[in-house]
This record gives sequence, structure tokens and C-alpha cells, in this order.
Amino acid sequence: MDASRLSSISQADADEKIGEFWDAHDFTDFDNPAAPDVRFQIVCAVPIEVELFAALEKQARQRGVQVETLVNLWLQQRLAEQGQQAAA
Repeated sequence: MDASRLSSISQADADEKIGEFWDAHDFTDFDNPAAPDVRFQIVCAVPIEVELFAALEKQARQRGVQVETLVNLWLQQRLAEQGQQAAA
């Protein structure tokens, strides 16, 4: 660790001192219940044929939305249709 930098919680300036600090402490000692929980968004990549992606981009531009928005909307609609057909 760079000697000019201190660890934010332990205020230690060396990896060994940071390790000693955490051996003697628990992260819950520093938890702030008033602080909001961290939220993560999971994003998945799905390969799409180049020609199909180009058509999606064109449709998205025409509708004034991002490609991701259009794809998510269409997938939601299709899944809802499939759910209705399965229930019938």
C-alpha cells in the first residue's frame, strides 16, 4: 500500500496493520443503519445476430428509445402473451 494513503476505516498505512485491525474488529462495528442499502443491477449480455441488431437499432431510433429499452419491452410483452396462452 502507498505509504501516503491511509485505509478509510482502520486508518492503517500498511497491509499488515489493516489485517491486524480487521482481526480485532468486525464490519458491523462500523455499520450505519441510517445509510441506504446498496442496490445492484444485474446486466446480462445475449449475443444477437448483426442484422437483427441493426433492425432493432432502427426500430429504437424510430421510437426514440434505447435499444435496451425496446428489447426489454418486447420481451416483457412476449412473455406476457406466452403466459396468457399457457393459462388458456
